[in-house]
Amino acid sequence: MNECPLPIRVAVVEDRPEDLGQLVKLLRVSPGFTCVAACRSAQAALEDLPRCRPDVILMDIGLPGLSGIDCVRALQPRLPDTQIMMLTIFEDHDLIFRSLAAGATGYLLKKTPPAKLLEAIQELHAGGAPMSGQIARQVVAAFRQPARAPDPAATLSPAEQSVLEQLARGRLYKEVADALGMANSTVRTHVWHIYRKLQVHNRTEAILKAQLGPRA
Repeated sequence: MNECPLPIRVAVVEDRPEDLGQLVKLLRVSPGFTCVAACRSAQAALEDLPRCRPDVILMDIGLPGLSGIDCVRALQPRLPDTQIMMLTIFEDHDLIFRSLAAGATGYLLKKTPPAKLLEAIQELHAGGAPMSGQIARQVVAAFRQPARAPDPAATLSPAEQSVLEQLARGRLYKEVADALGMANSTVRTHVWHIYRKLQVHNRTEAILKAQLGPRA
């Protein structure tokens, strides 16, 4: 006799009570899923989730206090086998990249239909990286942008490289300043020089170009 597969153990981190209640109810009434935790703040998630060790976490970005992105960054090393899906209203290019850089492996919009959300949780648990169609197109577009001819004078200084490495970890300018012992204004000046040297317009383009290098 074939054994029934264990249900996917899902935790939800969402500050809006109505959204949290709907997600918890969906998981509890859907075969193959179980809700093991429901947290209304990043602080609660950091306390509860390492103990219950869910298979998948649905994480809101706009949490009060510590953001969902910061929560992902703090949870990921403590739960290396747990997959984290951002579930948010935001389609912002920068937030998408910061979420993925922090350790999220999926990114869905809250308007995703319930059946599609359950399919995405299964896909994530199976090793996939589900994204809403609008989000996937933004990520693909970032990689498809044609590279400009490299400027011989575009070598980043050690300080600029350090700033870019911090940005690649999904950190805000203030966090970069604190980590590197710089003033916020100094960080912004370095970022301006990075953009000018690499001929890009935002942090995502800068990180991709620095990591991928110029293409033929």
